[in-house]
Amino acid sequence: MLWNDKPYHSLDYEMKRQYGQKVYKLALDGGMTCPNRDGTLGTGGCIFCSGGGSGEFAESLAPHLSVSQQIQSARSRIQGKIKPESSRFIAYFQSYTNTYAPLSYLKELFTQAISHPDVAILSIATRPDCLPPPVLQLLQELNQIKPVWVELGLQTIHESTAKHIRRGYSLPVFSEAYRNLKESGLTVIAHVILGLPGETREMILETVDYLAHLGKHGVDGIKLQLLHVLQGTDLAEEYKMGLVPVCTLEEYVDLVIDCIAILPPEVVIHRISGDGPKKLLLAPLWSGHKKLVLGTLAKRLKERGICQGDRYLV
Repeated sequence: MLWNDKPYHSLDYEMKRQYGQKVYKLALDGGMTCPNRDGTLGTGGCIFCSGGGSGEFAESLAPHLSVSQQIQSARSRIQGKIKPESSRFIAYFQSYTNTYAPLSYLKELFTQAISHPDVAILSIATRPDCLPPPVLQLLQELNQIKPVWVELGLQTIHESTAKHIRRGYSLPVFSEAYRNLKESGLTVIAHVILGLPGETREMILETVDYLAHLGKHGVDGIKLQLLHVLQGTDLAEEYKMGLVPVCTLEEYVDLVIDCIAILPPEVVIHRISGDGPKKLLLAPLWSGHKKLVLGTLAKRLKERGICQGDRYLV
């Protein structure tokens, strides 16, 4: 099966199917921190996480701006990419942990975003251990206004890796959060990092296979993220000591294709590589050339003739 000539169910295809046009993502800053940084669980964050909390592309340079002002600023920043007929956006709260704040603050913040006339979807990146019942209830209520997506940073199912990267929660915590979110009628997107220290190809594919078997048709969406080594992180120190091997472009592309084959056709693939900010990127440097990555992937997919759902590996 092909989705707009691609052998995988891309987010771009899904948005055009639902809304009849391309829907652009606007990265916003909710002004929050993370329990892995403020001393609740730790102070250093995950070893790969930069000082911007993985939100360098958010409107974090102006946290004093209102949500509406941030949306306008973000739109201006991507104006050159927007097609004239496009007017629908995803309000994406990206930096740090975006349910880690008092309920009243979250309600005001998210209501402002979801009420904006050009926002079609509210997307919230958070941790599975930061979703208490009152927050779930709020998200459920907002989901009655417009679709709400909750993005959870799983990264891996392997506890040894999770401990090394200082994720700060166990796999059952993720499983419970996923179940609670789905029972609340919410869309769940899982983040997976490919190439974490110590992980083999088989371990990575086990994580993707776990997500492929969640619920009836697998997790709603997935982001496949290449491990970036960014300056100022503890991962960068390990890399400088020669402790962090990084993928070549060819290795990464073949790994992504194996992941695609495992995932059911219903699972929307939101990302297949990810962009590390070039000013912070130490390795792999090829990842800073997005067109090269996407072009190489398209070529290899055509050569291998594999589509999403070709479960030849498991």
